[in-house]
Amino acid sequence: MGIPTIQAYTMPKESDFPANKVSWQIDPDRAVLLIHDMQHYFLNFYDKEQSPITELIHHTEMLKRQCKTQRIPVVYTAQPGDQNPGDRALLTDFWGEGLSDDPAQTGITDALAPELDDLILTKWRYSAFKKTDFLHILQEQGRDQLIICGIYAHIGCLITAAEAFMYDIKPFLVGDAVADFSPDDHRMAMEYAAKRCAFTISTEEVIQALQMEKQMDKAEEPVATDTITLEAIRKQVAEILDMQAEALSDTDDLFSLGLDSIRLMSMVELWRQDGLEVNFMDLAEKNTLSEWWSLINKAKEKV
Repeated sequence: MGIPTIQAYTMPKESDFPANKVSWQIDPDRAVLLIHDMQHYFLNFYDKEQSPITELIHHTEMLKRQCKTQRIPVVYTAQPGDQNPGDRALLTDFWGEGLSDDPAQTGITDALAPELDDLILTKWRYSAFKKTDFLHILQEQGRDQLIICGIYAHIGCLITAAEAFMYDIKPFLVGDAVADFSPDDHRMAMEYAAKRCAFTISTEEVIQALQMEKQMDKAEEPVATDTITLEAIRKQVAEILDMQAEALSDTDDLFSLGLDSIRLMSMVELWRQDGLEVNFMDLAEKNTLSEWWSLINKAKEKV
């Protein structure tokens, strides 16, 4: 009984995602970001230095940051500690007594700490809607889309998505910003969501969709792409690799030096905020600053 120790596994890539049955599009004016149960208690069953948790936290950070820039409400769920047996009820039969009333268990991981304008829902059941005002809050704000990330994919995330669907709220399950007991459970959650109640989507796709809407809104405003220079990019990469910018040549293999796709995605997001739309996958297929700069120059010419 209770949650098992969870072995590390590789976070699914977009190419691993199931085909969606619907073709919904995220609208920032209608969406809410739900960060589901990212509490120390649940994260402690993983090795937090390995996949999928490293990607889970980083991707959730990226989603929250993007949502904040576009005034998309951010909502957290968090289970209380030392629950009354009557409140916990049948959960005890499956999962034991649950969390202690201790911030070391009930607190949300520091990397994703809620801000003053974020909403925290007390979580009582698998679904974020059960025994909360969540549905009323969404309806009151005219929001009928829910971007879901967090843990565990096949339990609270999936059940919340299914219930959102039954309330005519479109759920978007972010397949590389959720984690589970095993790769099989993770895959099952995405498969069920895609076929029955939600749109399964990657972090990069969410950010691209939101950025596209943002760019459309700002189509008439001047764009500051002049801040993106080869030397500025060299400095960014050097800082990530913990080396001096002068030591990084235009032809060095950046991935051999330690750059990874997650950090590259973060840089692409920052460039987009400066008005430069460059394709993440195109950059990921190149290894050097020289090759990147060629792609970026072409993108700047289109602005």
